[in-house]
Amino acid sequence: MTTSVPNRSVLRDLVGAAAFAACVAVIAVVGALAAGSSGQEYAALRTPTWAPPSWLFGPVWTALYVMIAASGWLLWRRAGSVRAARTSLGAYAAQLILNLAWPPLFFGAGLYGIAFVEIILLVVAILTTMALFARTHLGATLLLLPYAGWALFATALNGTIWLLNM
Repeated sequence: MTTSVPNRSVLRDLVGAAAFAACVAVIAVVGALAAGSSGQEYAALRTPTWAPPSWLFGPVWTALYVMIAASGWLLWRRAGSVRAARTSLGAYAAQLILNLAWPPLFFGAGLYGIAFVEIILLVVAILTTMALFARTHLGATLLLLPYAGWALFATALNGTIWLLNM
């Protein structure tokens, strides 16, 4: 009786998927921790009538984070290595870092103006990542489209909240 050894590329793909999922999960946890402790402060803010209910953010971000991780993994898998996709994955990492920084600025520190500038940079980083990903993998690019849309919406919401609460 012989035991089957998993194909090396299958194992590599699984490890890569786990790595992308873990990186994005860290971003999600930091965001949830920053937002979770500020419920009363956020509820006390003046918000526009078009602001979504608080309960919507968790499910939306969960879906977006799954798509963000899948997008990065698909790009990496198609490129064959981090080295081959260095510029694209560098932009991907930059947008993740900017994503990580926004919740503590907005929710944790209440720095709505600085968070507004930061989220504009995040949108630029997402769009840059999409442009770079489009050179290698259209599917990976399209997975980032809802993220870009939500980030644009969040930018408008952040800016409006900042103006309403000056």
